[in-house]
Amino acid sequence: MIRVLLADDQPLVVQALEMTLSTQPDIEVVATAADGAEALEAVAAHRVDVAVLDIQMPRVDGIGVAREILARHPGVRVLMLTTFEAHELVRDALTTGVHGFLLKDCGPEALIDAVRRVDAGASVLSPGVTDYVLRVFRGHTPTPPAEPLTDRERDVLAGIARARTNAEIATELHIGEATVKTYISRLLAKTGTRDRVGLALWARDHELHL
Repeated sequence: MIRVLLADDQPLVVQALEMTLSTQPDIEVVATAADGAEALEAVAAHRVDVAVLDIQMPRVDGIGVAREILARHPGVRVLMLTTFEAHELVRDALTTGVHGFLLKDCGPEALIDAVRRVDAGASVLSPGVTDYVLRVFRGHTPTPPAEPLTDRERDVLAGIARARTNAEIATELHIGEATVKTYISRLLAKTGTRDRVGLALWARDHELHL
């Protein structure tokens, strides 16, 4: 069972998200919060696997909540909800190390899939938000890798760019999960990124044919 926290200052949004997730037999909404402070209290009070956070909330914004969660509860995965008006906050959220982004108007299937994938260890940039996130980062010149990527590293990077989990990448490439983790460590070092979301963005930013 995937235990989820929902945090958004719009009650109708929380209600809609909860109704969507509660239809799934493997997902349980264990807590909801109307602002960032309540979200932090809920994470401390409940065992949470995935925190779905609005990027803009009163008292403590989603970025501040994500930062505290990742520092105090490293086992919790963080999925951010954003709108096209919140573009100035996306860079800060990525720097914090969140595990994925969804647009608030994403469909129910996208939300359910994102929660499952984030819980399984993947980083998620839904189709509706990928181009939007990339536009935030288009102000800089893409940085080439410190060393050329090997064919196998490109294969692993392709899996990350498609939001595959380590287990899925291992199965597709017929290698062990430990080997996948080794390749990811090499990719992080070569690209200068800090996490899977960064790797996915790097791949798309360099327009690699993945």
